[in-house]
Amino acid sequence: MASPVLVCGSMAFDTIAVFEGRFKEHILPERVQSLSVSFLTPSMRKEYGGCAGNIAYNLKLLGGNPVPVATVGEDAGDYLERLRALEIDASRVKVIPQTLTAQCFITTDLDDNQIAAFHPGAMSFSAQNDVSGAQAAWAIVAPDAKEGMFAHAERLHAAGIPFIFDLGQAMPLFDGADLRRMLQWAQVLTVNDYEAGVVEQRTGSSIAELARGLQAAIVTRGGEGASLWTKEGEQQIAPIAAAQVVDPTGCGDAHRAGLLYGLSLGWSWLDCCRLGNVMGAIKIASRGPQNHRPSREEISNALLQSYGIRLPV
Repeated sequence: MASPVLVCGSMAFDTIAVFEGRFKEHILPERVQSLSVSFLTPSMRKEYGGCAGNIAYNLKLLGGNPVPVATVGEDAGDYLERLRALEIDASRVKVIPQTLTAQCFITTDLDDNQIAAFHPGAMSFSAQNDVSGAQAAWAIVAPDAKEGMFAHAERLHAAGIPFIFDLGQAMPLFDGADLRRMLQWAQVLTVNDYEAGVVEQRTGSSIAELARGLQAAIVTRGGEGASLWTKEGEQQIAPIAAAQVVDPTGCGDAHRAGLLYGLSLGWSWLDCCRLGNVMGAIKIASRGPQNHRPSREEISNALLQSYGIRLPV
């Protein structure tokens, strides 16, 4: 079995309802100070989500050994059963009594505008999920409660487990001092193009400058590929075309899984990023963060066609 990878982050349920109209036709700008609206949503679906859940799912598709580190509520029975059915080690998913699992309620209209409400629930207690004593080849600290992200990072650093810092949706929680503190412990920073600009603004340093204190820094750029900084300098990773563009939700998590799997195999940073690009392109062609089901052979063939390398047998 592949070496364990600790995946620290959120696990959540996403409830997505579709309003078969347009918000702008039902919201009066002159009355927003006393807004009260209701939308009929004939179609609705519930998705398994959260960064730790999504990354673990994609790592398992690759043949990795993900160990999600997350806090969930008493309503998470079906999510835990799903992890077991996928043969994902759920031993470090902690159930917090008298809480609900983090949940996002999203209503979207025909123009793809969204109105969302997020309940953090058990995620707020993520710092209680202690990874001290764990063994792993690599780890990732993905978006979660801020206190939990710092607790995981400090404990991983103390244990000598290298980890990726994935800022993601936690970006509003981190000021410049927070970012610099986290990067003192991390080996890798991964952000998207927009997040990279925010990191540079808040720290006063460029990504290239920050990378000098890390093993690597990676900036994903969607359909334009990715940029990689290491001590050897900067490299551009060419993009690959997705079969179709359906839903970007969870693409960043799929990319992180590709990075982690490559690292667990001892691949070069360049090839890890290439695998990340492949996983992101596969994910974007499917609706929802955990509904794509490529075989390992299909992933390997896509990697071969795009970059001339294969997954190990």
